[in-house]
Amino acid sequence: MSGTQTTGSIPRFLQEGIEEVFGNSLKERDPYWSMLFDEKKSRKAFEVQAQLEGYGLAKRKPEGQSVSFDSRRQGFTPKFINYTYAKGFVVTEEALEDNLYDVALGDAKGLGRSMRVTKETVLHNILNRGFDSNYVMPDGDGLSLFSAAHINGPTNTSTYSNKLSVAAAFSEAALEDMLILIDRATDARGLPVMLEPGKLCGPSELRFEFERVIGSVLQNNTANNAINATKSLGAIREGWTTSPYLTSTTAWFLKTDAPAGLQTFTRRAMSFGEDNSFDTGNARYKASERYSAGWADPRGCFGTEGA
Repeated sequence: MSGTQTTGSIPRFLQEGIEEVFGNSLKERDPYWSMLFDEKKSRKAFEVQAQLEGYGLAKRKPEGQSVSFDSRRQGFTPKFINYTYAKGFVVTEEALEDNLYDVALGDAKGLGRSMRVTKETVLHNILNRGFDSNYVMPDGDGLSLFSAAHINGPTNTSTYSNKLSVAAAFSEAALEDMLILIDRATDARGLPVMLEPGKLCGPSELRFEFERVIGSVLQNNTANNAINATKSLGAIREGWTTSPYLTSTTAWFLKTDAPAGLQTFTRRAMSFGEDNSFDTGNARYKASERYSAGWADPRGCFGTEGA
């Protein structure tokens, strides 16, 4: 049976003499995804969010004339589908009986770690695939998360971009360009939206460069006696983080305070179960949870592939 641990799977554990057992549990950190995604609860098979545009600019009303009336329309309706993720294993009765060490072959630690790493991978893949046109939100605008052709809304069909026009390696100048792009963002009617940049995020390879650029009082890597404008302005409100789950070594991202950006819905939290097979005596263990991840408003995150 696939996934079954027998005495043949653990031959050394049936003999005395092992000095230490390693690899079955590792130090855990706070989840990386929680710094990037807003978590919400779900009670349905899927959750739908609907774009509702605001009103356009007011018009001057000539004396004695009627007010100019406006209306609003529904836009995109991205869908978050809750999928089940699960893992299990079986331990034979003999393997449980003959194990000589204080290692619980049927404990939940290994399964728990597998589930946590799975969730990190699933959620980080939203960013990892963010420039790939094959990955879009169901019933969204039909574009990848990062695109130069996002449509503003149902009335104003002009486009906007949440990626740098030219992919750029992380630097002080490139960061300033992205901050300007965020500052110039518009709403569904094409009006300034006043986004605030939040957390800067990138792969482990950019950790030291992030610190040099964000942490420097003066401009980094120059002889200029000039201030680091990003730092002095407090432009990166939530600091920076790097994650080993980001697969590109050059892409970097800046989360904003757009209320419907990167999101994850928890339909059912992680749970564990176990039982025994009467005819074989085998013990069976499983872990599962249900959740979804994605975005509604692409303005919630800006990015670049790097260079």
